[in-house]
Amino acid sequence: MQLRWTLPLLTLAAMPAWAQGVIKIGEINSYKAQPAFLEPYKKGMELAVEQVNAAGGIAGKKLELIVRDDNATPGDAVRAAEELYTREKIDVLTGSFLSHVGLALTDYAKQKKRFFLASETLTDKVVWANGNHYTYRLRGSTYMQTAMLVEEALKLKKKRWAIVYPNYEYGQSAVATFKRLMKEKQPDIEFVAEQAPALGKIDAGSVVQALADAKPDAIFNVLFATDLGKFVREGNTRGLFKGREVVGLLTAEPEYLDPLKKEAPVGWTVTGYPWYSINTPEHAVFLKAYQARFKDYPRLGTIVGYNAIQSIAAGLRKTNGDPDTEKLIAAFKGLEVSTPFGPITYRAQDNQSTMGAYIGKTAYDSKLGRGVLVDYRYADGKNYQPSDDEVKKLRPATAN
Repeated sequence: MQLRWTLPLLTLAAMPAWAQGVIKIGEINSYKAQPAFLEPYKKGMELAVEQVNAAGGIAGKKLELIVRDDNATPGDAVRAAEELYTREKIDVLTGSFLSHVGLALTDYAKQKKRFFLASETLTDKVVWANGNHYTYRLRGSTYMQTAMLVEEALKLKKKRWAIVYPNYEYGQSAVATFKRLMKEKQPDIEFVAEQAPALGKIDAGSVVQALADAKPDAIFNVLFATDLGKFVREGNTRGLFKGREVVGLLTAEPEYLDPLKKEAPVGWTVTGYPWYSINTPEHAVFLKAYQARFKDYPRLGTIVGYNAIQSIAAGLRKTNGDPDTEKLIAAFKGLEVSTPFGPITYRAQDNQSTMGAYIGKTAYDSKLGRGVLVDYRYADGKNYQPSDDEVKKLRPATAN
C-alpha cells in the first residue's frame, strides 16, 4: 500500500512545473543593494503576473513568481540560479540589475544551456561581446541610451567636457561609448577631467572640486542612486553646475530624482520616466491598473519589471505554454510585445529588445515638491543601434 502512494508522488515530483498546471518564473536581483529601483520593479512584476493569470494564464497554466536576492555579487547570483532550478524547479529565469552580476548570469545561461531574460542590466556585453544563444535582454542597453544622449549633447556645441561615472562595467561602458560617438561627430571635442568613484562610495566633495578645477564647458554624468544625490547636493553647494550644461544617464528616473526634492537639478539633459504626463492609451491603462493595485505611482523600475513578465508571457504564448529552452529561444526571435511605452521587438540580430527611453530636461515642480522631466520625447530603441554589420563584429559568431 505504501508503494502505491510513493510512486505517484515520485512521478509528480519528477514532472516539470509547467506540466502540472503552473509555470514557475525564477527571478534574481540586488533587492537589498538597490531597493529604490527594485522594490517598484518587483511590484511591476507582480502586477503583470496577476494580469496574465486573471486572463486565463498561458495555455491554461498559471504563472508563479519566485524571487531571490543576489547580494549584489556574481557568485551569489549564480548560486541562487542553481538553487532555483534544483530546489524550486523553476521553468524560466529572469532578472539582474548590476552589470557585473548580469554578466555572471549570462555566462550561467550559456554554460547550463538555459534561457535567460536579462531585464535591467545595461552592459552592452550581455548581447555583444559576451552574448550567447540563450540570453536575451529587455531594457535598452548602455550603448542605446548613450547614443540617445549624444544626439542631444551634440546640439549643445560644447568643446570641453568633464565626465563622472561609477567605476564598474556599466559606467565604464557608458563613458567609452560617449567618448567614441562624440569624437566621431565632433572631432575637436576635449575631455578635460574624469572622475570614477567606486559604486556607492563617492567622496562627493573631492569629485566635485576636481571637476570644477578643470573648468569644463559641460559635464557627462553617469552616476545614479545615492551617488547621484550626494553629487548633486555637493555640486549645488559649490556652484559646479552654474553656467554649465549637464547631460546624464538615468537622472530623471523617479527613483533617483524624487529623493532630491528641492535640490533637484534644473536644465540637465537626461533620460527619465515622466509617468505623470505621458499621454498615450497604453500608458494610461497601465497607470490606472498600477495605482489601483498599489496606491502608489510607478517608477522606471516598475516598467522594467512589468515588461519582463509580459515578455516572458508573450514568448510562452508562442510555445503554447511550453518553457522548453530551445522553443522559448525560437519564440523570442523577432518577438513583439505590447508595453506601456508602446510595442517593442526582440531583435534576431543580437537578442536585444527595442525598448526605448524618454529624453528631456530636468525642472522643479513646486506643486509636487520635486524634480520632473519636461520638454521630453520618447526615443525608440530601434533607432539607436549599430548597423547589422557592426553587430556581427561585436557579437561572437557562436552566439546565434
